[in-house]
Amino acid sequence: MLKILETAPEVNSVTPLDEVIRGAAQRVLAKALEVEVADYLERHREHRDEDGRALVVRNGKARPRQVTTGAGTIEVRAPRVHDRRSGHRFTSSILPPWMRRSPKVAEVLPVLYLRGLSTGDFKDALSALLGENASGLSASSIARMTSAWDQEYRSFRRRDLSDEDYVYVWADGVHFRVRLEEDRLCTLVLIGVRKDGAKELIAVEDGYRESAESWSSVLRDLMRRGLRAPVLGIGDGNLGFWRAIRDVWPETREQRCWVHRLRNVLDKLPKRLQAKAKEALHQIMYAECREHAEEGIERFVEDYGAKYPKAVESLRRDEDCLLSFFDFPAEHWQHLRTTNAIESAFATVKLRQRVTKGAGSRTKALLMAFKLLDMAQQRWRRVTAPHLVAMVREGVPFTDGTQVRNAA
Repeated sequence: MLKILETAPEVNSVTPLDEVIRGAAQRVLAKALEVEVADYLERHREHRDEDGRALVVRNGKARPRQVTTGAGTIEVRAPRVHDRRSGHRFTSSILPPWMRRSPKVAEVLPVLYLRGLSTGDFKDALSALLGENASGLSASSIARMTSAWDQEYRSFRRRDLSDEDYVYVWADGVHFRVRLEEDRLCTLVLIGVRKDGAKELIAVEDGYRESAESWSSVLRDLMRRGLRAPVLGIGDGNLGFWRAIRDVWPETREQRCWVHRLRNVLDKLPKRLQAKAKEALHQIMYAECREHAEEGIERFVEDYGAKYPKAVESLRRDEDCLLSFFDFPAEHWQHLRTTNAIESAFATVKLRQRVTKGAGSRTKALLMAFKLLDMAQQRWRRVTAPHLVAMVREGVPFTDGTQVRNAA
């Protein structure tokens, strides 16, 4: 055992495995860049000048540069293209000229900063993970970057919303463990669906999850900046959001999250009955029409009402708001039944929060939530059948997921 410990490599040393992984990443990136250039040349090979010479040709390779990736820092010489056509220029979509670190590495940086790591310690911390030549991570560059994050968040909170239109809005709150403070931070988050079907982060604010006053403050600020009322809000039944939205945007309809409701109902039943009850609840949740869902609720009441009235009471609370999704396009039901859109976005933040074991201050925790969600939204997909979102905003009626057409 002593011999093994004596010969074990230091944490910061480069092992053969590291070199193999780094070398493979370097070769794959080089090959991908070559394929990208070859494809560009092939697509434009017919463009020629008056003398018959190709207007789009290879132009050697760029000078070597260091790029920091999840596999470490690697050296790259990107192939260059000379495009002599007026108004045209080749730019790699894989490795743009400005890129010095991969997006995945970029997501690590706010975590380390918000963990309380000083700007001067970034180089040492990341060298252990990404190699000693990690580029673009000096103390001064990190300081500029963190200052930019603060400015981004300030601008995000002040931006004009008069030209924005969110048809669906998910609301929820996530708690963070904050060192040196008795209360846990709850970040209130709103994510919306624009008329083109794209999902977008609307608000990230400090507050209390069950507090109508906290949510009212958020909604009124959005309204002051020009945001119009969404058609439908989706969230957990215990949110203070509902009382706030009835006051600020009374015309907005409400949809309770089925995942949260299922948990609440099942918690009030003995474990031996939960599997069967869950199946019955799923049949209600995924019913083809409102009538079948209401029939399913009645069967649940008959089966469990006598012995487990609290479970039935939980299911029937705000029953109409559980079934609101039937009045919207069937293609959107998978998005509207639950707050999964916001829960999945929170998963990244919660994961980072567990790893960092506390963000050090409420301000830093709030900034962490914003920055990680801001990065995550770049990968969010549009809702199914995005063209139907505009129809919902225009007030086109739907019954049981199908558009109601006027009789001839």
